Amino acid sequence: MDAGMSAVRLDQMLEEMLSPDEEMSGVNPDTQALPETMPVLPLKDTVVFPDTMMPLAVGQPRSVQLIEDVLAKDRLMAVAAVRTEGIDVPAPSDVYEVGALVSVQKMIKAPDGTLRIVVQGLRRLKIEEWTAEEPYLQARVAELPDMAEESTELEALQRNLVAIFLQIVKLVPYLPEELQMAAVNIEDPATLGYFVGSTMRMKTPEKQSLLEEVDVAKRLRRLTTILNRELEVLELGSKIQSQVQSEIDKNQREYLLRQQLKTIQEELGETDETQAEINELRARIDAAGLPEEADKQARRELDRLSKLPAAAAEYGVIRTYLDWILAVPWSASTEDNLDIVHAREVLDTDHYDLEDVKDRILEFLAVQKLKREVKSPILCFVGPPGVGKTSLGQSIARAMGRKFVRISVGGVRDEAEVRGHRRTYIGAMPGTIMRALRDAESNNPVFMIDEIDKMGSDWRGDPSSAMLEVLDPEQHSSFRDHYLDLPFDLSRVMFITTANMLDTIPGPLQDRMEIISLAGYIEDDKVHIARNYLIPRQLDRNGLNPGQLELTEEAVRTVIRNYTREAGVRNLERQIGTVARKYARMVAEEKQETMVVDATQVPDFLGRQKVFAEGKRRTADPGVSTGLAWTPTGGDILFIEARAMAGTGRLILTGQLGEVMKESAEAALTYIRSVAADLKAPADYFRKHDIHVHVPAGAVPKDGPSAGVAMAVALASMVTRRPVNPEIAMTGEITLTGQVLPVGGIKEKVLAARRADIHKIFLPDRNEVDVSEIKAELVEDVEFAFVEHVDEVIKRVLLRRRRKPAAAPGTNTAAASAAGTRRRRVSGSGSALASD
Repeated sequence: MDAGMSAVRLDQMLEEMLSPDEEMSGVNPDTQALPETMPVLPLKDTVVFPDTMMPLAVGQPRSVQLIEDVLAKDRLMAVAAVRTEGIDVPAPSDVYEVGALVSVQKMIKAPDGTLRIVVQGLRRLKIEEWTAEEPYLQARVAELPDMAEESTELEALQRNLVAIFLQIVKLVPYLPEELQMAAVNIEDPATLGYFVGSTMRMKTPEKQSLLEEVDVAKRLRRLTTILNRELEVLELGSKIQSQVQSEIDKNQREYLLRQQLKTIQEELGETDETQAEINELRARIDAAGLPEEADKQARRELDRLSKLPAAAAEYGVIRTYLDWILAVPWSASTEDNLDIVHAREVLDTDHYDLEDVKDRILEFLAVQKLKREVKSPILCFVGPPGVGKTSLGQSIARAMGRKFVRISVGGVRDEAEVRGHRRTYIGAMPGTIMRALRDAESNNPVFMIDEIDKMGSDWRGDPSSAMLEVLDPEQHSSFRDHYLDLPFDLSRVMFITTANMLDTIPGPLQDRMEIISLAGYIEDDKVHIARNYLIPRQLDRNGLNPGQLELTEEAVRTVIRNYTREAGVRNLERQIGTVARKYARMVAEEKQETMVVDATQVPDFLGRQKVFAEGKRRTADPGVSTGLAWTPTGGDILFIEARAMAGTGRLILTGQLGEVMKESAEAALTYIRSVAADLKAPADYFRKHDIHVHVPAGAVPKDGPSAGVAMAVALASMVTRRPVNPEIAMTGEITLTGQVLPVGGIKEKVLAARRADIHKIFLPDRNEVDVSEIKAELVEDVEFAFVEHVDEVIKRVLLRRRRKPAAAPGTNTAAASAAGTRRRRVSGSGSALASD
């Protein structure tokens, strides 16, 4: 570029304005006439206004020659700004058409051959025609006078501009105070505009637009807009600077006060343990890497603590709170082991079967391997006691390489146990969730919540409702404990809950969990678990070496059949532990070194038989049927007993039945009464007899609709005096029209039938899909009959041995005996089915 503005201070420029060059004395450029052509000096990022002085640096050879020629003549030349940046030798098309007539006041030649000049702007010019480009730009120019009409508006614009300019001078440190006096003393509005425009930092296009504006009022209005914008920026910057300075002053003041307090404590001989404790807490907070909100809260509480004496009651409260904040694993986590083969080996080593659970865990690991940021599932293991729900959680944690933590919420009735107590209470502390995470020292453990179906509620709150947030993947990313009152991200925690039954779990809580049912084990499963898991564990717990004591397979089966009745294996392990302990005593008394226990020796260790299979004996008499029931401890067989006696048609129900089960009995009786004629019962049979339905054992509460079919069959057997086939069990809900509706717990009921040595089961036809989901090896020796109507069951389960329909009490026993001789005894499940 030909010329540009140098870093000459404005106060020096003012000095030049007040003391003109001696060489120019006696010369008045304003009165000189414009020559026909004038040299034009292009300016880089610089606009020269009339009535102002401007320092310029000249470096281009042609511009140096131009200055030398101008100084040799009348010192007058035209200057104009260049439109485009980055052009070294601008052409006429690159230069603005409007410029200024200037007079060169001073010139200094630098050692490198460049020139430093000071020019004074005289008048505005407009370039009408370019006449030459060599040796430098020359053009024919015409004067461009200002247009100004005196008016109140122009005077107001002038005063307003001066007021804004004075404010800017006060805020800008590089503007000297002398500019304020200079601006106040300028009376001509055009000169004022040029003066302010030359003093302010503006972009070249803005300055050029001011120079090209002919109307003085418009020029002042545009200049006022620019200055208002600049004033806003300056005031905002000043406000920011003031805030920063205030913060710095506050920190410095706090530091000085702390130093003074330290000195005072030293002079008084007071111990510095409190300050050391504060410093230690501050260092722990700095190193903890807390989230922003937790860090801010911790430092706020630490500041409060530092201002309290150690004897203050609140000192201990705040200190405990800070310890809890620092103890919670906000950012500490363990790295997951995503080796699926390793996970499968661990799960198979620790647990037999349970394929559904193992597959779900392996699926989670596979997804996490493909996508790192994946939400952990909320699993709920539902099944009878002793099937391995709790121990399965430990295996999952070991397979994934995570920490394991477990809490039990059985019997919890206080919501604060989950969410914690607010700090306003004496002895307040966080809830079990945060306490367990503190113990785990990780924010992504496997978190097992045991017995979630046994939570209660009372006047202290509903803990199951508090669990809704904990077990909701969409909410628990900002779980807030009442004590800490800070959001904690639980999304990385893998929650596993356990329950024996779903009925007592609220619906909204069930909806948040993925339910995985764990049914009981069949006898073969229990044998495998005992020989591979339970026996080695009990040998180790009782101080015996492997191989020192061995139970044959038949001995294990004898323990299972004669000493346990359960869906799981917990009681089986107790019995094996009893055998191990008794043998350990024998070893301690030096009576035995090794021993193999067979089936005949089991009573020597466990005593007399405790469990009896009585299904066939129970159903030998008419009026007794075998039903299948689901209980919190797994499936079980249920005997329904019906008896008639002389009376007035009452229905008596015993056995601690629930409301639903009572209604099922009433529906079954109504249906049997409606088909009494088909059963060949006397017309007045139900009018002259009371019916008593009993479900042993009477001390165990029972409820549910699934015994409806068994009740109807028991009543039909009572009426017809035909016993029920003991090889058959049944389940299903009955309607008043005799339709059989589907029920739940099919897998558990099927396993219960197998344990009772029953191999034919009647099920509702709509439960056929449930049977298809049971493993084939579990049902390979079971025959299923799917029915739609209870008549199909009655026809097929009543034996052909038939007695005379029940008579009123007092009937001739000899006649009844004679009738009994006409019964035909049939054995075997195939030939025993009636086909009336």
